Amino acid sequence: MNVEEILRETLREQAAEQAPGLPGFADRVLRVRRRRRTRALVAAAAAAVAVIGVGVRAPLLDPGPRDVRPAGVPGGSGVLAHPDQSPPRDLIAAGKVALVAYGTGHVRVRADGKGVYESTYWLLDPRTGTYREDPRWRALAVAPGGRTAAVLERDLPAHRVGLLDLATGRIERWIPVGHGAGGLAYSRDGSRLVATTYSEDPGLRERADPTNGPASASDSWLPQAGVSSRTGFSVIDVATGEETWSKVVPGRHDEGQEDFAFSRSGSLVYTRSVSGSDGSERFYDLAGKAVAAPADERFLRADIPARLSPDGRRAALGVTAEAKGRSWSRIVDPLTGKETARARGAQLLAWVDDRRLLAWERAPGAGLYRPRLMLVTVGSDKAVPLSGSTSLAATGEKGWEPVFAER
Repeated sequence: MNVEEILRETLREQAAEQAPGLPGFADRVLRVRRRRRTRALVAAAAAAVAVIGVGVRAPLLDPGPRDVRPAGVPGGSGVLAHPDQSPPRDLIAAGKVALVAYGTGHVRVRADGKGVYESTYWLLDPRTGTYREDPRWRALAVAPGGRTAAVLERDLPAHRVGLLDLATGRIERWIPVGHGAGGLAYSRDGSRLVATTYSEDPGLRERADPTNGPASASDSWLPQAGVSSRTGFSVIDVATGEETWSKVVPGRHDEGQEDFAFSRSGSLVYTRSVSGSDGSERFYDLAGKAVAAPADERFLRADIPARLSPDGRRAALGVTAEAKGRSWSRIVDPLTGKETARARGAQLLAWVDDRRLLAWERAPGAGLYRPRLMLVTVGSDKAVPLSGSTSLAATGEKGWEPVFAER
């Protein structure tokens, strides 16, 4: 039985029984997510989250048209949830968006006493509809359709980018790069990648308090204060492998890993501004020159991965209210920044369609916050749990960062 058959049977079984869906929680979520920035995310997330990877399979071997529909993703408004699983073992999807991978992170203590924050990815196996660990990759960006991922090997900065066939687990092609890459993101049309370049491993960490806590706990390690090894970014043509590198001098307050991603139009790139207000962004043209933000992206925040709705008429912003164990985030007009609605969730991750989003939101109950993946609706209090919750996400030891793809 293939994934599409599994999905059809599961959705039929769930159709009749699908359920509609502590102060300071949002601040902790955003603080932790910023501290744990990986490639990814987001998105990247930023975002990483980052969080929706974009691209197409067509440039993998040739530039011709090809079917890029993701295997195993329900169409329409269908929801495939596993609220008893965290991290998930079985496929999670909503509408045209699927969770195609997720990353877990830990700090590896080197022989010299320094720490390196490393991510390991679990990728969807389309044959079984389950997630399987693939320890080969340290950074990953997924193309729409969920069939192809751009990957970097574990030793960063890397000098080649792999195009991974997610159905077979095989690298179809390697693209050599002249400047060491530490993070990846696709353009919206999938024709290009932006690789953030570093002179040394961007995951380097230092102990926040060497006298307190085990050395293996990720939350006891922080980026080296005031130190950034970022050198700039490379724009890579996926079809030809042609690379154009642009130098960007780190800001005075930049530190750790702050990756670049493409603007919605693909004509600019942006990164989080550490020296600015919380979550603010800096934009650059493709030659590395600082420029003003596009009109429809000037109110967006790098720590809110969802960004603009598919039709471009709504922008997802940060949490604005909390009450009775629930959180609400703002939805604004992207051109004016004026709030037009709210949606449940402490962090909005990705748009499913023009009215629904995927979000991190707390599970019910007192004590430590226990985030879980939920499907939320603009202007509604409805929140459908898609995954189980974890009480350990704040430490980075058991938390997981989602990677979504849309057909």
